[in-house]
Amino acid sequence: MLEESPENVNSSAKATGGKTKPDPPAAPATDPPSAKKATKEKSPAVEAKPFADFIQQDYLPALTKALADRGVTDLHVALERSKIAVKGFETAPECSQVIGTWNGGKRQFNIYFFEDDIQGQRAVSCVDLGHTASTIESFLVLERKITLDLLVLGLVLRLNSQKWLLRN
Repeated sequence: MLEESPENVNSSAKATGGKTKPDPPAAPATDPPSAKKATKEKSPAVEAKPFADFIQQDYLPALTKALADRGVTDLHVALERSKIAVKGFETAPECSQVIGTWNGGKRQFNIYFFEDDIQGQRAVSCVDLGHTASTIESFLVLERKITLDLLVLGLVLRLNSQKWLLRN
């Protein structure tokens, strides 16, 4: 025996010549919600780039602009791989460093990336008047996720605490 579904009723009524309601027009095809989400995917974050590309293409220009906005006019920044130039670290292995100098070479900062990864261990040192740095400090160690803006802000705040950017 057939169940009475709308399809069966319509087809049996058509076969017997009976009158029934016409089939409703098909609804226009719409994209399922998952298709809409797929088209709105976020582009990968700049922090997801390879380390050297991120530093060269994103961090150095952003840092240069942030320091220029605070009055540093003759800044020279570069990414280098070299030994840590701090007393007591002469035997430490090489690491990637963002080295910035300005004020005619009288002021210098180094940001050390020990693992070639912005999410890895980082440190900073500051040197004045061309001396060799005597201390190295941890840099942004309590932050769970490091972003471009956080790296820039962290260094600006550190240099400001040296009284190198703004005076009290």
